[in-house]
Amino acid sequence: MKPKVLILVIAAVLLFIMGAYFLINPSYEKSLRAKYYYEIGDYREAYSLAKEAFSIDLYNRMAATIMAQSTTSLKYVKYIEDAEKYMKDIDSIAEQKEISSADKAKIRLMCEIMLSAYIKLAPSVITDDELVEKAAKYHDKFENLLEKVNKY
Repeated sequence: MKPKVLILVIAAVLLFIMGAYFLINPSYEKSLRAKYYYEIGDYREAYSLAKEAFSIDLYNRMAATIMAQSTTSLKYVKYIEDAEKYMKDIDSIAEQKEISSADKAKIRLMCEIMLSAYIKLAPSVITDDELVEKAAKYHDKFENLLEKVNKY
């Protein structure tokens, strides 16, 4: 056998063994499932599976990475959920004929909460761009709204 063919055969066998190890080892199997859920945007399930995988094998860097990334993404999801809730509350206040000073203070407080929460968010390289953009849009809305409330 020629040396090039032998090297290719050895490489293929090693890849097969590594692939089988990943699929048979429960920690890495859960890590691969966690990666799948992370990629489709189910960050809670991804975090749960990565945490299980990490508890099985503390040296599983894939599980540790997915767990950290899911935590970051979940912070963004929470921020967006809170922003949607607060915007709904603010819209219901804005529908009134007159906005009282108590309602203005309530709007101001909601805006300040969301602005301070945004500062704590820190995207990583692989954080979903859509989450980051959506959170930034809400941040801008709350910033503009706070400006308007403070003006009047």
